[in-house]
Amino acid sequence: MLLLHKSLPLLRRVLTPRRPPSKSFALPSPRPRSLTRAAAAAMGSVAGDAVRLSYPSARRDDSVVDTYHGAQIPDPYRWLEDPDSEETKEFVEKQADLAESVLAGCGDREGLRREVTRLFDHPRHGAPFRRGDKYFHFLNSGLQAQSVLYVQDGLDAEAQVLLDPNTLSKDGTVALSTYSISEDGKYFAYGLSESGSDWVTIRVMHIADRQPTSDKLSWVKFSSISWTHDGKGFFYGRYPAPGVGLDAGTETNINLNHQIYYHVMGSDQSEDILCWKDPENPKHIFGASVTEDGKYIILGTYDGCDPVNKLYYCEISSLPEGIEGFKETKQMLPFVKLIDNFDAQYQVVANDGDEFTFVTNKNAPKNKLVRVNIKKPEVWTDVISEHERDVLESVDAVNGNQLVVCYMSDVKHTLQIRDLITGNLLHQLPLEIGSVSEVSCRREDKEVFIGFTSFLSPGITYRCNLTSTIPEMKVFREISVPGFDRTCFEVKQIFVPSKDGTKIPMFIMSKKDIELDGSHPTLLYGYGGFNISITPSFSVSRLVLCKNMGSIVCIANIRGGGEYGEEWHKAGALAKKQNCFDDFIACAEQLISAGYTSNKKICIEGGSNGGLLVAACINQRPDLFGCALAHVGVMDMLRFHKFTVGHAWTTDYGCSDKEDEFGWLIKYSPLHNVRRPWEQSFGDNSQYPATMLLTADHDDRVVPLHSLKLLATLQYVLCTSTEDSPQTNPIIGRIDRKSGHGPGRPTKKLIDEAADRYSFMAKMLGTTWTE
Repeated sequence: MLLLHKSLPLLRRVLTPRRPPSKSFALPSPRPRSLTRAAAAAMGSVAGDAVRLSYPSARRDDSVVDTYHGAQIPDPYRWLEDPDSEETKEFVEKQADLAESVLAGCGDREGLRREVTRLFDHPRHGAPFRRGDKYFHFLNSGLQAQSVLYVQDGLDAEAQVLLDPNTLSKDGTVALSTYSISEDGKYFAYGLSESGSDWVTIRVMHIADRQPTSDKLSWVKFSSISWTHDGKGFFYGRYPAPGVGLDAGTETNINLNHQIYYHVMGSDQSEDILCWKDPENPKHIFGASVTEDGKYIILGTYDGCDPVNKLYYCEISSLPEGIEGFKETKQMLPFVKLIDNFDAQYQVVANDGDEFTFVTNKNAPKNKLVRVNIKKPEVWTDVISEHERDVLESVDAVNGNQLVVCYMSDVKHTLQIRDLITGNLLHQLPLEIGSVSEVSCRREDKEVFIGFTSFLSPGITYRCNLTSTIPEMKVFREISVPGFDRTCFEVKQIFVPSKDGTKIPMFIMSKKDIELDGSHPTLLYGYGGFNISITPSFSVSRLVLCKNMGSIVCIANIRGGGEYGEEWHKAGALAKKQNCFDDFIACAEQLISAGYTSNKKICIEGGSNGGLLVAACINQRPDLFGCALAHVGVMDMLRFHKFTVGHAWTTDYGCSDKEDEFGWLIKYSPLHNVRRPWEQSFGDNSQYPATMLLTADHDDRVVPLHSLKLLATLQYVLCTSTEDSPQTNPIIGRIDRKSGHGPGRPTKKLIDEAADRYSFMAKMLGTTWTE
């Protein structure tokens, strides 16, 4: 498979403020600490108690006022934007102590931790993939911090460890973030991240004897690894080094001037060949991939997170001295511009010489398959036209001239085998309701491995043989969770009318045959952004909520995501972002009116862009929810673009530097819309729901300052700035150490965080634990 086919979604995934629901057991618990006096006094003061929490004081600097297009906007907690200041560190420590004091009073914390650990302790395999004459796959035996990469001579041969990230750190916080195997299967290049940071260090080993080479590449970010077929080296993307003595991942500096390099094996990084840069557009990010036939280098250029890209190519055989010849000339590679605008997205699926097949959304918001001769780009031909309703999710070439085609229909995946040349449907592959998590194949392969998951299926890998007249699809491996009986649960999908009448799909998972009497604690999860679809996935922690706490778990597929294509995405972006909040609120109201739950029994949850969703919704409807869990959220909508890669999100949010876009952002920015509900139209005794903001010290995607500033603001406006405040529901922050935005988090941290946030939810909603 051509890497650029993977690298465009990869780049969008790593750039977007995203934490998907499959990671829904997310961050870890803080180290045990002695409690501060304020925290000790607060022990046991949680929702339902008359006693209010005693919150740590936080200095307000009222002199910090910004002017946006004539509007004066105060920012009294600007000092929290400096992660290295002693004042910020003291604030973080006091908030961590306060959170721990509250969590220590949550009686179900240890029960949750114990049961999530028990159910998590089962082997989990990834789909195998072939390189050279060997097969590779990932396996986690159960409670290993990180999954281990294995290699074997054949699918029935003994598997041997190629790379075990668990040996690289005592606490499991060094993670494998990207990797690539050379075409001949000789070298394994792999990128490691530490403490959850987006920064990556690339190393290389000999696969035969597992011995490391001398190659080491630093300051890599938002990058794949793509080998040239001669095995001499590979392409990667990096930024200029941000500074000396830096604790990588804690800095907030904006990421600018991404560059593509070619690394020649055995050389020092200082000798790497600069292949592409664009100093006139310092915010652009690039991805370089070698086509599966080894003939072309494809360069993708991305301006933000929209599903659009430029696409250039370079024919390797046209370089007289090869790529290494550019080391002396100091010139960039002579890329030819095939697509030189940001009108649409282009993902390479396959090529036969100069004839390329792409997935694109050009005049097709639900995507289509097209073909063009890149040397004669005047004529583009549709191979698979846009579907009237379903979204073309992915296309993979296999078995010479066949395609594995994945569609999404009402947030559920279907799979087809089609002809590469004509696009004609050959076979519909049998698949139950759920999500295709992996498609593992190359064009030369005569079989494909398919990963599948759903709310009630931990994971199945299918092996599909394409040499027979009718494809044989058999179970290759199936993940089994001890003690989990899927027949005790049910999942249904309903469609909820939003404020403007748009039907919003929502999945509802619960025990079978529950009584709709409004009594059930309910977790409502949402994301709604960046064209990202939240499809069915298995979660141990959510299963425990249903099994042991009688909870209902709901996933709202609100606008802003990609569930119905680019039009659905745009309907929840920029000036239409309010649709996301309206959709989520409508889903909560539907759960109440249908008898599933009541407003005091609903907990809303979301991560990253979903953290923004949760925070905006408790600002707009504090009366509607009993609890809120907002992970690593984008909370300051006026300044997000100033930190690390935040500038890439302006394609979804807009930017406060522009007057009309400032007008959109100021209306819903969580930091700027905290109001006392008892002074609004919600009633004298109304208050915000019990709220936990979660962040981490090495989150260099959505930097912690977002959550810290909102935490200080909520506590001040609702609690410490007024006497006899009705706000008795706690407002706390869970601030993790040696963790980032989500990827690479070790298993124990996932479990500890699940225990913390869901025991907090249980206490706030008044649920009881049952074995």
